[in-house]
Amino acid sequence: MSCTLITTSELSRLIGLPQVPAILDVRTDNDFHADPRLLPASQRMDFRAIAQWSAVHKDNSVVVVCHKGRLSQGTAAWLRHEGIDAETLEGGFEAWKDNGELLVHAERLPPRDAKGGTLWVTRSRPKIDRIACPWLIRRFVDPNAIFLFVSASEVMNAAERFNATPFDIEGVFWSHRGDTCTFDTMIEEFGLRTQPLRHLAKIVRGADTARPDLIPECAGLLAASLGYSHMFKDDLPQLEAEMALYDAFYRWCRDARDETHNWPSQKPN
Repeated sequence: MSCTLITTSELSRLIGLPQVPAILDVRTDNDFHADPRLLPASQRMDFRAIAQWSAVHKDNSVVVVCHKGRLSQGTAAWLRHEGIDAETLEGGFEAWKDNGELLVHAERLPPRDAKGGTLWVTRSRPKIDRIACPWLIRRFVDPNAIFLFVSASEVMNAAERFNATPFDIEGVFWSHRGDTCTFDTMIEEFGLRTQPLRHLAKIVRGADTARPDLIPECAGLLAASLGYSHMFKDDLPQLEAEMALYDAFYRWCRDARDETHNWPSQKPN
């Protein structure tokens, strides 16, 4: 296989991890409108304007995705000419879809700002759900998302003035539903219904709604989250620090639930 190609299985193993390449969707408008879903954390880019946006990715590794893997080859070649580490998804969007890989419901995405990112606002002093949701968005929906933390009384004012999407407050779309959390809501609405994320959602739900007995890991997340909230006075550094915590919980949910660890029961002879 060409060293400039990446397979669906190879890219799938990187989805949700901090080291995932930037994923650029260059499908034509017709192809996108025929199936307006997106690979997780991908960004729509106009291949015709590549000269204007290529420099944005000069420090990134990127994977270019088109409909069936043809248009993306020329796009990736241009990016490599600009010194950018660019690969093409073998078989494109159609191969990804045919392989049953995760796809995000693009119609649920809030409007993007002038720089192409989504803007969200919630209450300050986050503990669990208001850290878990930004982690989910940045890892699976929009890696460039910006989060504003304001006092509870100012959330809706900030949402209106800055055209931001409010979350995890009462009376808005992105919030608790019944006995589930905002994290659950985002998994359902964005179409992120994988077994690892559903299990992580149980951990978040139990920790966030005073049900640490829901599954054993809830108590651990609650303890770590409260510890972080006491370590930081500023919400944004707290969010950045806790991204690694949720990365670890996600990797455990995805790859390590069957592993055990114990002190050796017998001393070596």
